[in-house]
Amino acid sequence: MGAKQSAGIRWGDVVVAAVAAVSWALIAMACIAALGLHLLGADSAGSLGPMAAAVVALAVGGSVSPSGDVSAFGLEGAEAHTAIDIAPLGVGLVGALVLALIFLRSLRGTGVVISGGELAARVGAVAALFVAMVGGLAWVGHDVITIDGGALGLGELPDGGGLLPDGIADSLPDGLGDIGGLLPDRLGDLVQAEASVGFTVNAGESLAGGAGWVLGVLAIALLASRRAPLPRGWEVLHRVVRPAVSALVSVVLVAVLAGLAAAAYAAVGDDNPQRIAGAALLGAPNGVWLAIPLGLFVPWDGAATGELAKLLPDPLDELLRVSAQQPVTVGRLAELDGRVWLLAVAMALLMLYAGVLTAVRTPRPAGLGAAGFAGRCALRLGVVAAVALPLLVWLTGVSAGASLSVLGVDAFGAGIELHGSAGTALLLGAVWGAGAGGLGAVLACASGAAGGRVAPPARGDRAYPDLGPYTPSPGYRPSHDETNPYLRSADAWYGAPTVTGPPLPPPPPPGPPSDRP
Repeated sequence: MGAKQSAGIRWGDVVVAAVAAVSWALIAMACIAALGLHLLGADSAGSLGPMAAAVVALAVGGSVSPSGDVSAFGLEGAEAHTAIDIAPLGVGLVGALVLALIFLRSLRGTGVVISGGELAARVGAVAALFVAMVGGLAWVGHDVITIDGGALGLGELPDGGGLLPDGIADSLPDGLGDIGGLLPDRLGDLVQAEASVGFTVNAGESLAGGAGWVLGVLAIALLASRRAPLPRGWEVLHRVVRPAVSALVSVVLVAVLAGLAAAAYAAVGDDNPQRIAGAALLGAPNGVWLAIPLGLFVPWDGAATGELAKLLPDPLDELLRVSAQQPVTVGRLAELDGRVWLLAVAMALLMLYAGVLTAVRTPRPAGLGAAGFAGRCALRLGVVAAVALPLLVWLTGVSAGASLSVLGVDAFGAGIELHGSAGTALLLGAVWGAGAGGLGAVLACASGAAGGRVAPPARGDRAYPDLGPYTPSPGYRPSHDETNPYLRSADAWYGAPTVTGPPLPPPPPPGPPSDRP
């Protein structure tokens, strides 16, 4: 049986699977980070390798501390202080997808049921190796760069095109979809001579963030995969949790693809398409996943001061500058631009799509009416959305600031703070999820698609457990005596057109030579 097959932990397979998952995930993240930085032009100020390592560390929940001395206003000894709290979710999403796909594929060889011990060993091996690799990023991700503000032409770049004094923040997305940097690009107007700046990945915070990131990715992967094996006794997850989680994850990824398509469309008509492409690679999920809770009426609290206010898209920049004391909502944004209501319509359709997918992937027992089935789907998607929406709010929160202090006197200040209400997101997620789940189930039942895409584990299929992921196909037709020669008697053989009579027995073997006549 499958349980017997998974009884002993095969440590060789565990280690090989962990090495493959972690190495390929980090390679993919490093490639996306390096490509995004190159398209944004950040590598013109310093080494691409350390900057890419710092961006990957930020993507998995780490932190970077920039520091340096800037000559400005004709004064010497000016100290630049910056604080960054934002993750380039484009890099993190690519790494999460690669890590999850390889990890889930490694589980196929364990059979339809995996023991709890082996599952824990596989998760622990991936997590331990990943945290160790993040420690390596902390060791690599530091550099010191000398930047000539006049040579870089920072003051001539378009909105959002500036380069952060530490040489890496130009690669960081603003989380709002159309610009590349989070710190003021017009610092070039202040830098009269040159800036010697550096950045360092904070090891302690990065290790803790990496551990939380990899465990979160593996947990979501196990809950969203509809065919990955689970320990015996966890069958309820196949029927109840996985259809709703997989549906919500699918629509969130579809939203990211839509954001990338919008970025590609914007890049076609732009004078500098490379910068839009680089910003999209690093930060498309930041803008898209911020738009989802905002379009579902989750309020956000924000403030923007100084040059950073110019980096926000219209009409959000105007709203935060005019009245930062009131929450940011779709209604208030629509007062400045009526097209914002289209965002709410798009998010409502996105949730309805999740409801239909949930109904299609949820098993419908025989005799269960449409009302009962809709109630089940509404409850399940409501619970999942109540957890997912606050998670998106937390992931897309923005906190970035910069100040230029000259001899202890604050000469320049700028910052962005944008954070959603997690409590309101939880309540609205439950309401939107329940409504979309129920309506999607009604539509699926009316079209006959309810339960039409149920995965085998959710149906309770346990045939041929010892063969792992392989399931033999059924026979083409039943066997009949008149067409199967193995079921016919020997007396009937002679009636066959190619046989003249019953078969003769073989001759006896010859005796010893002494017995011959």
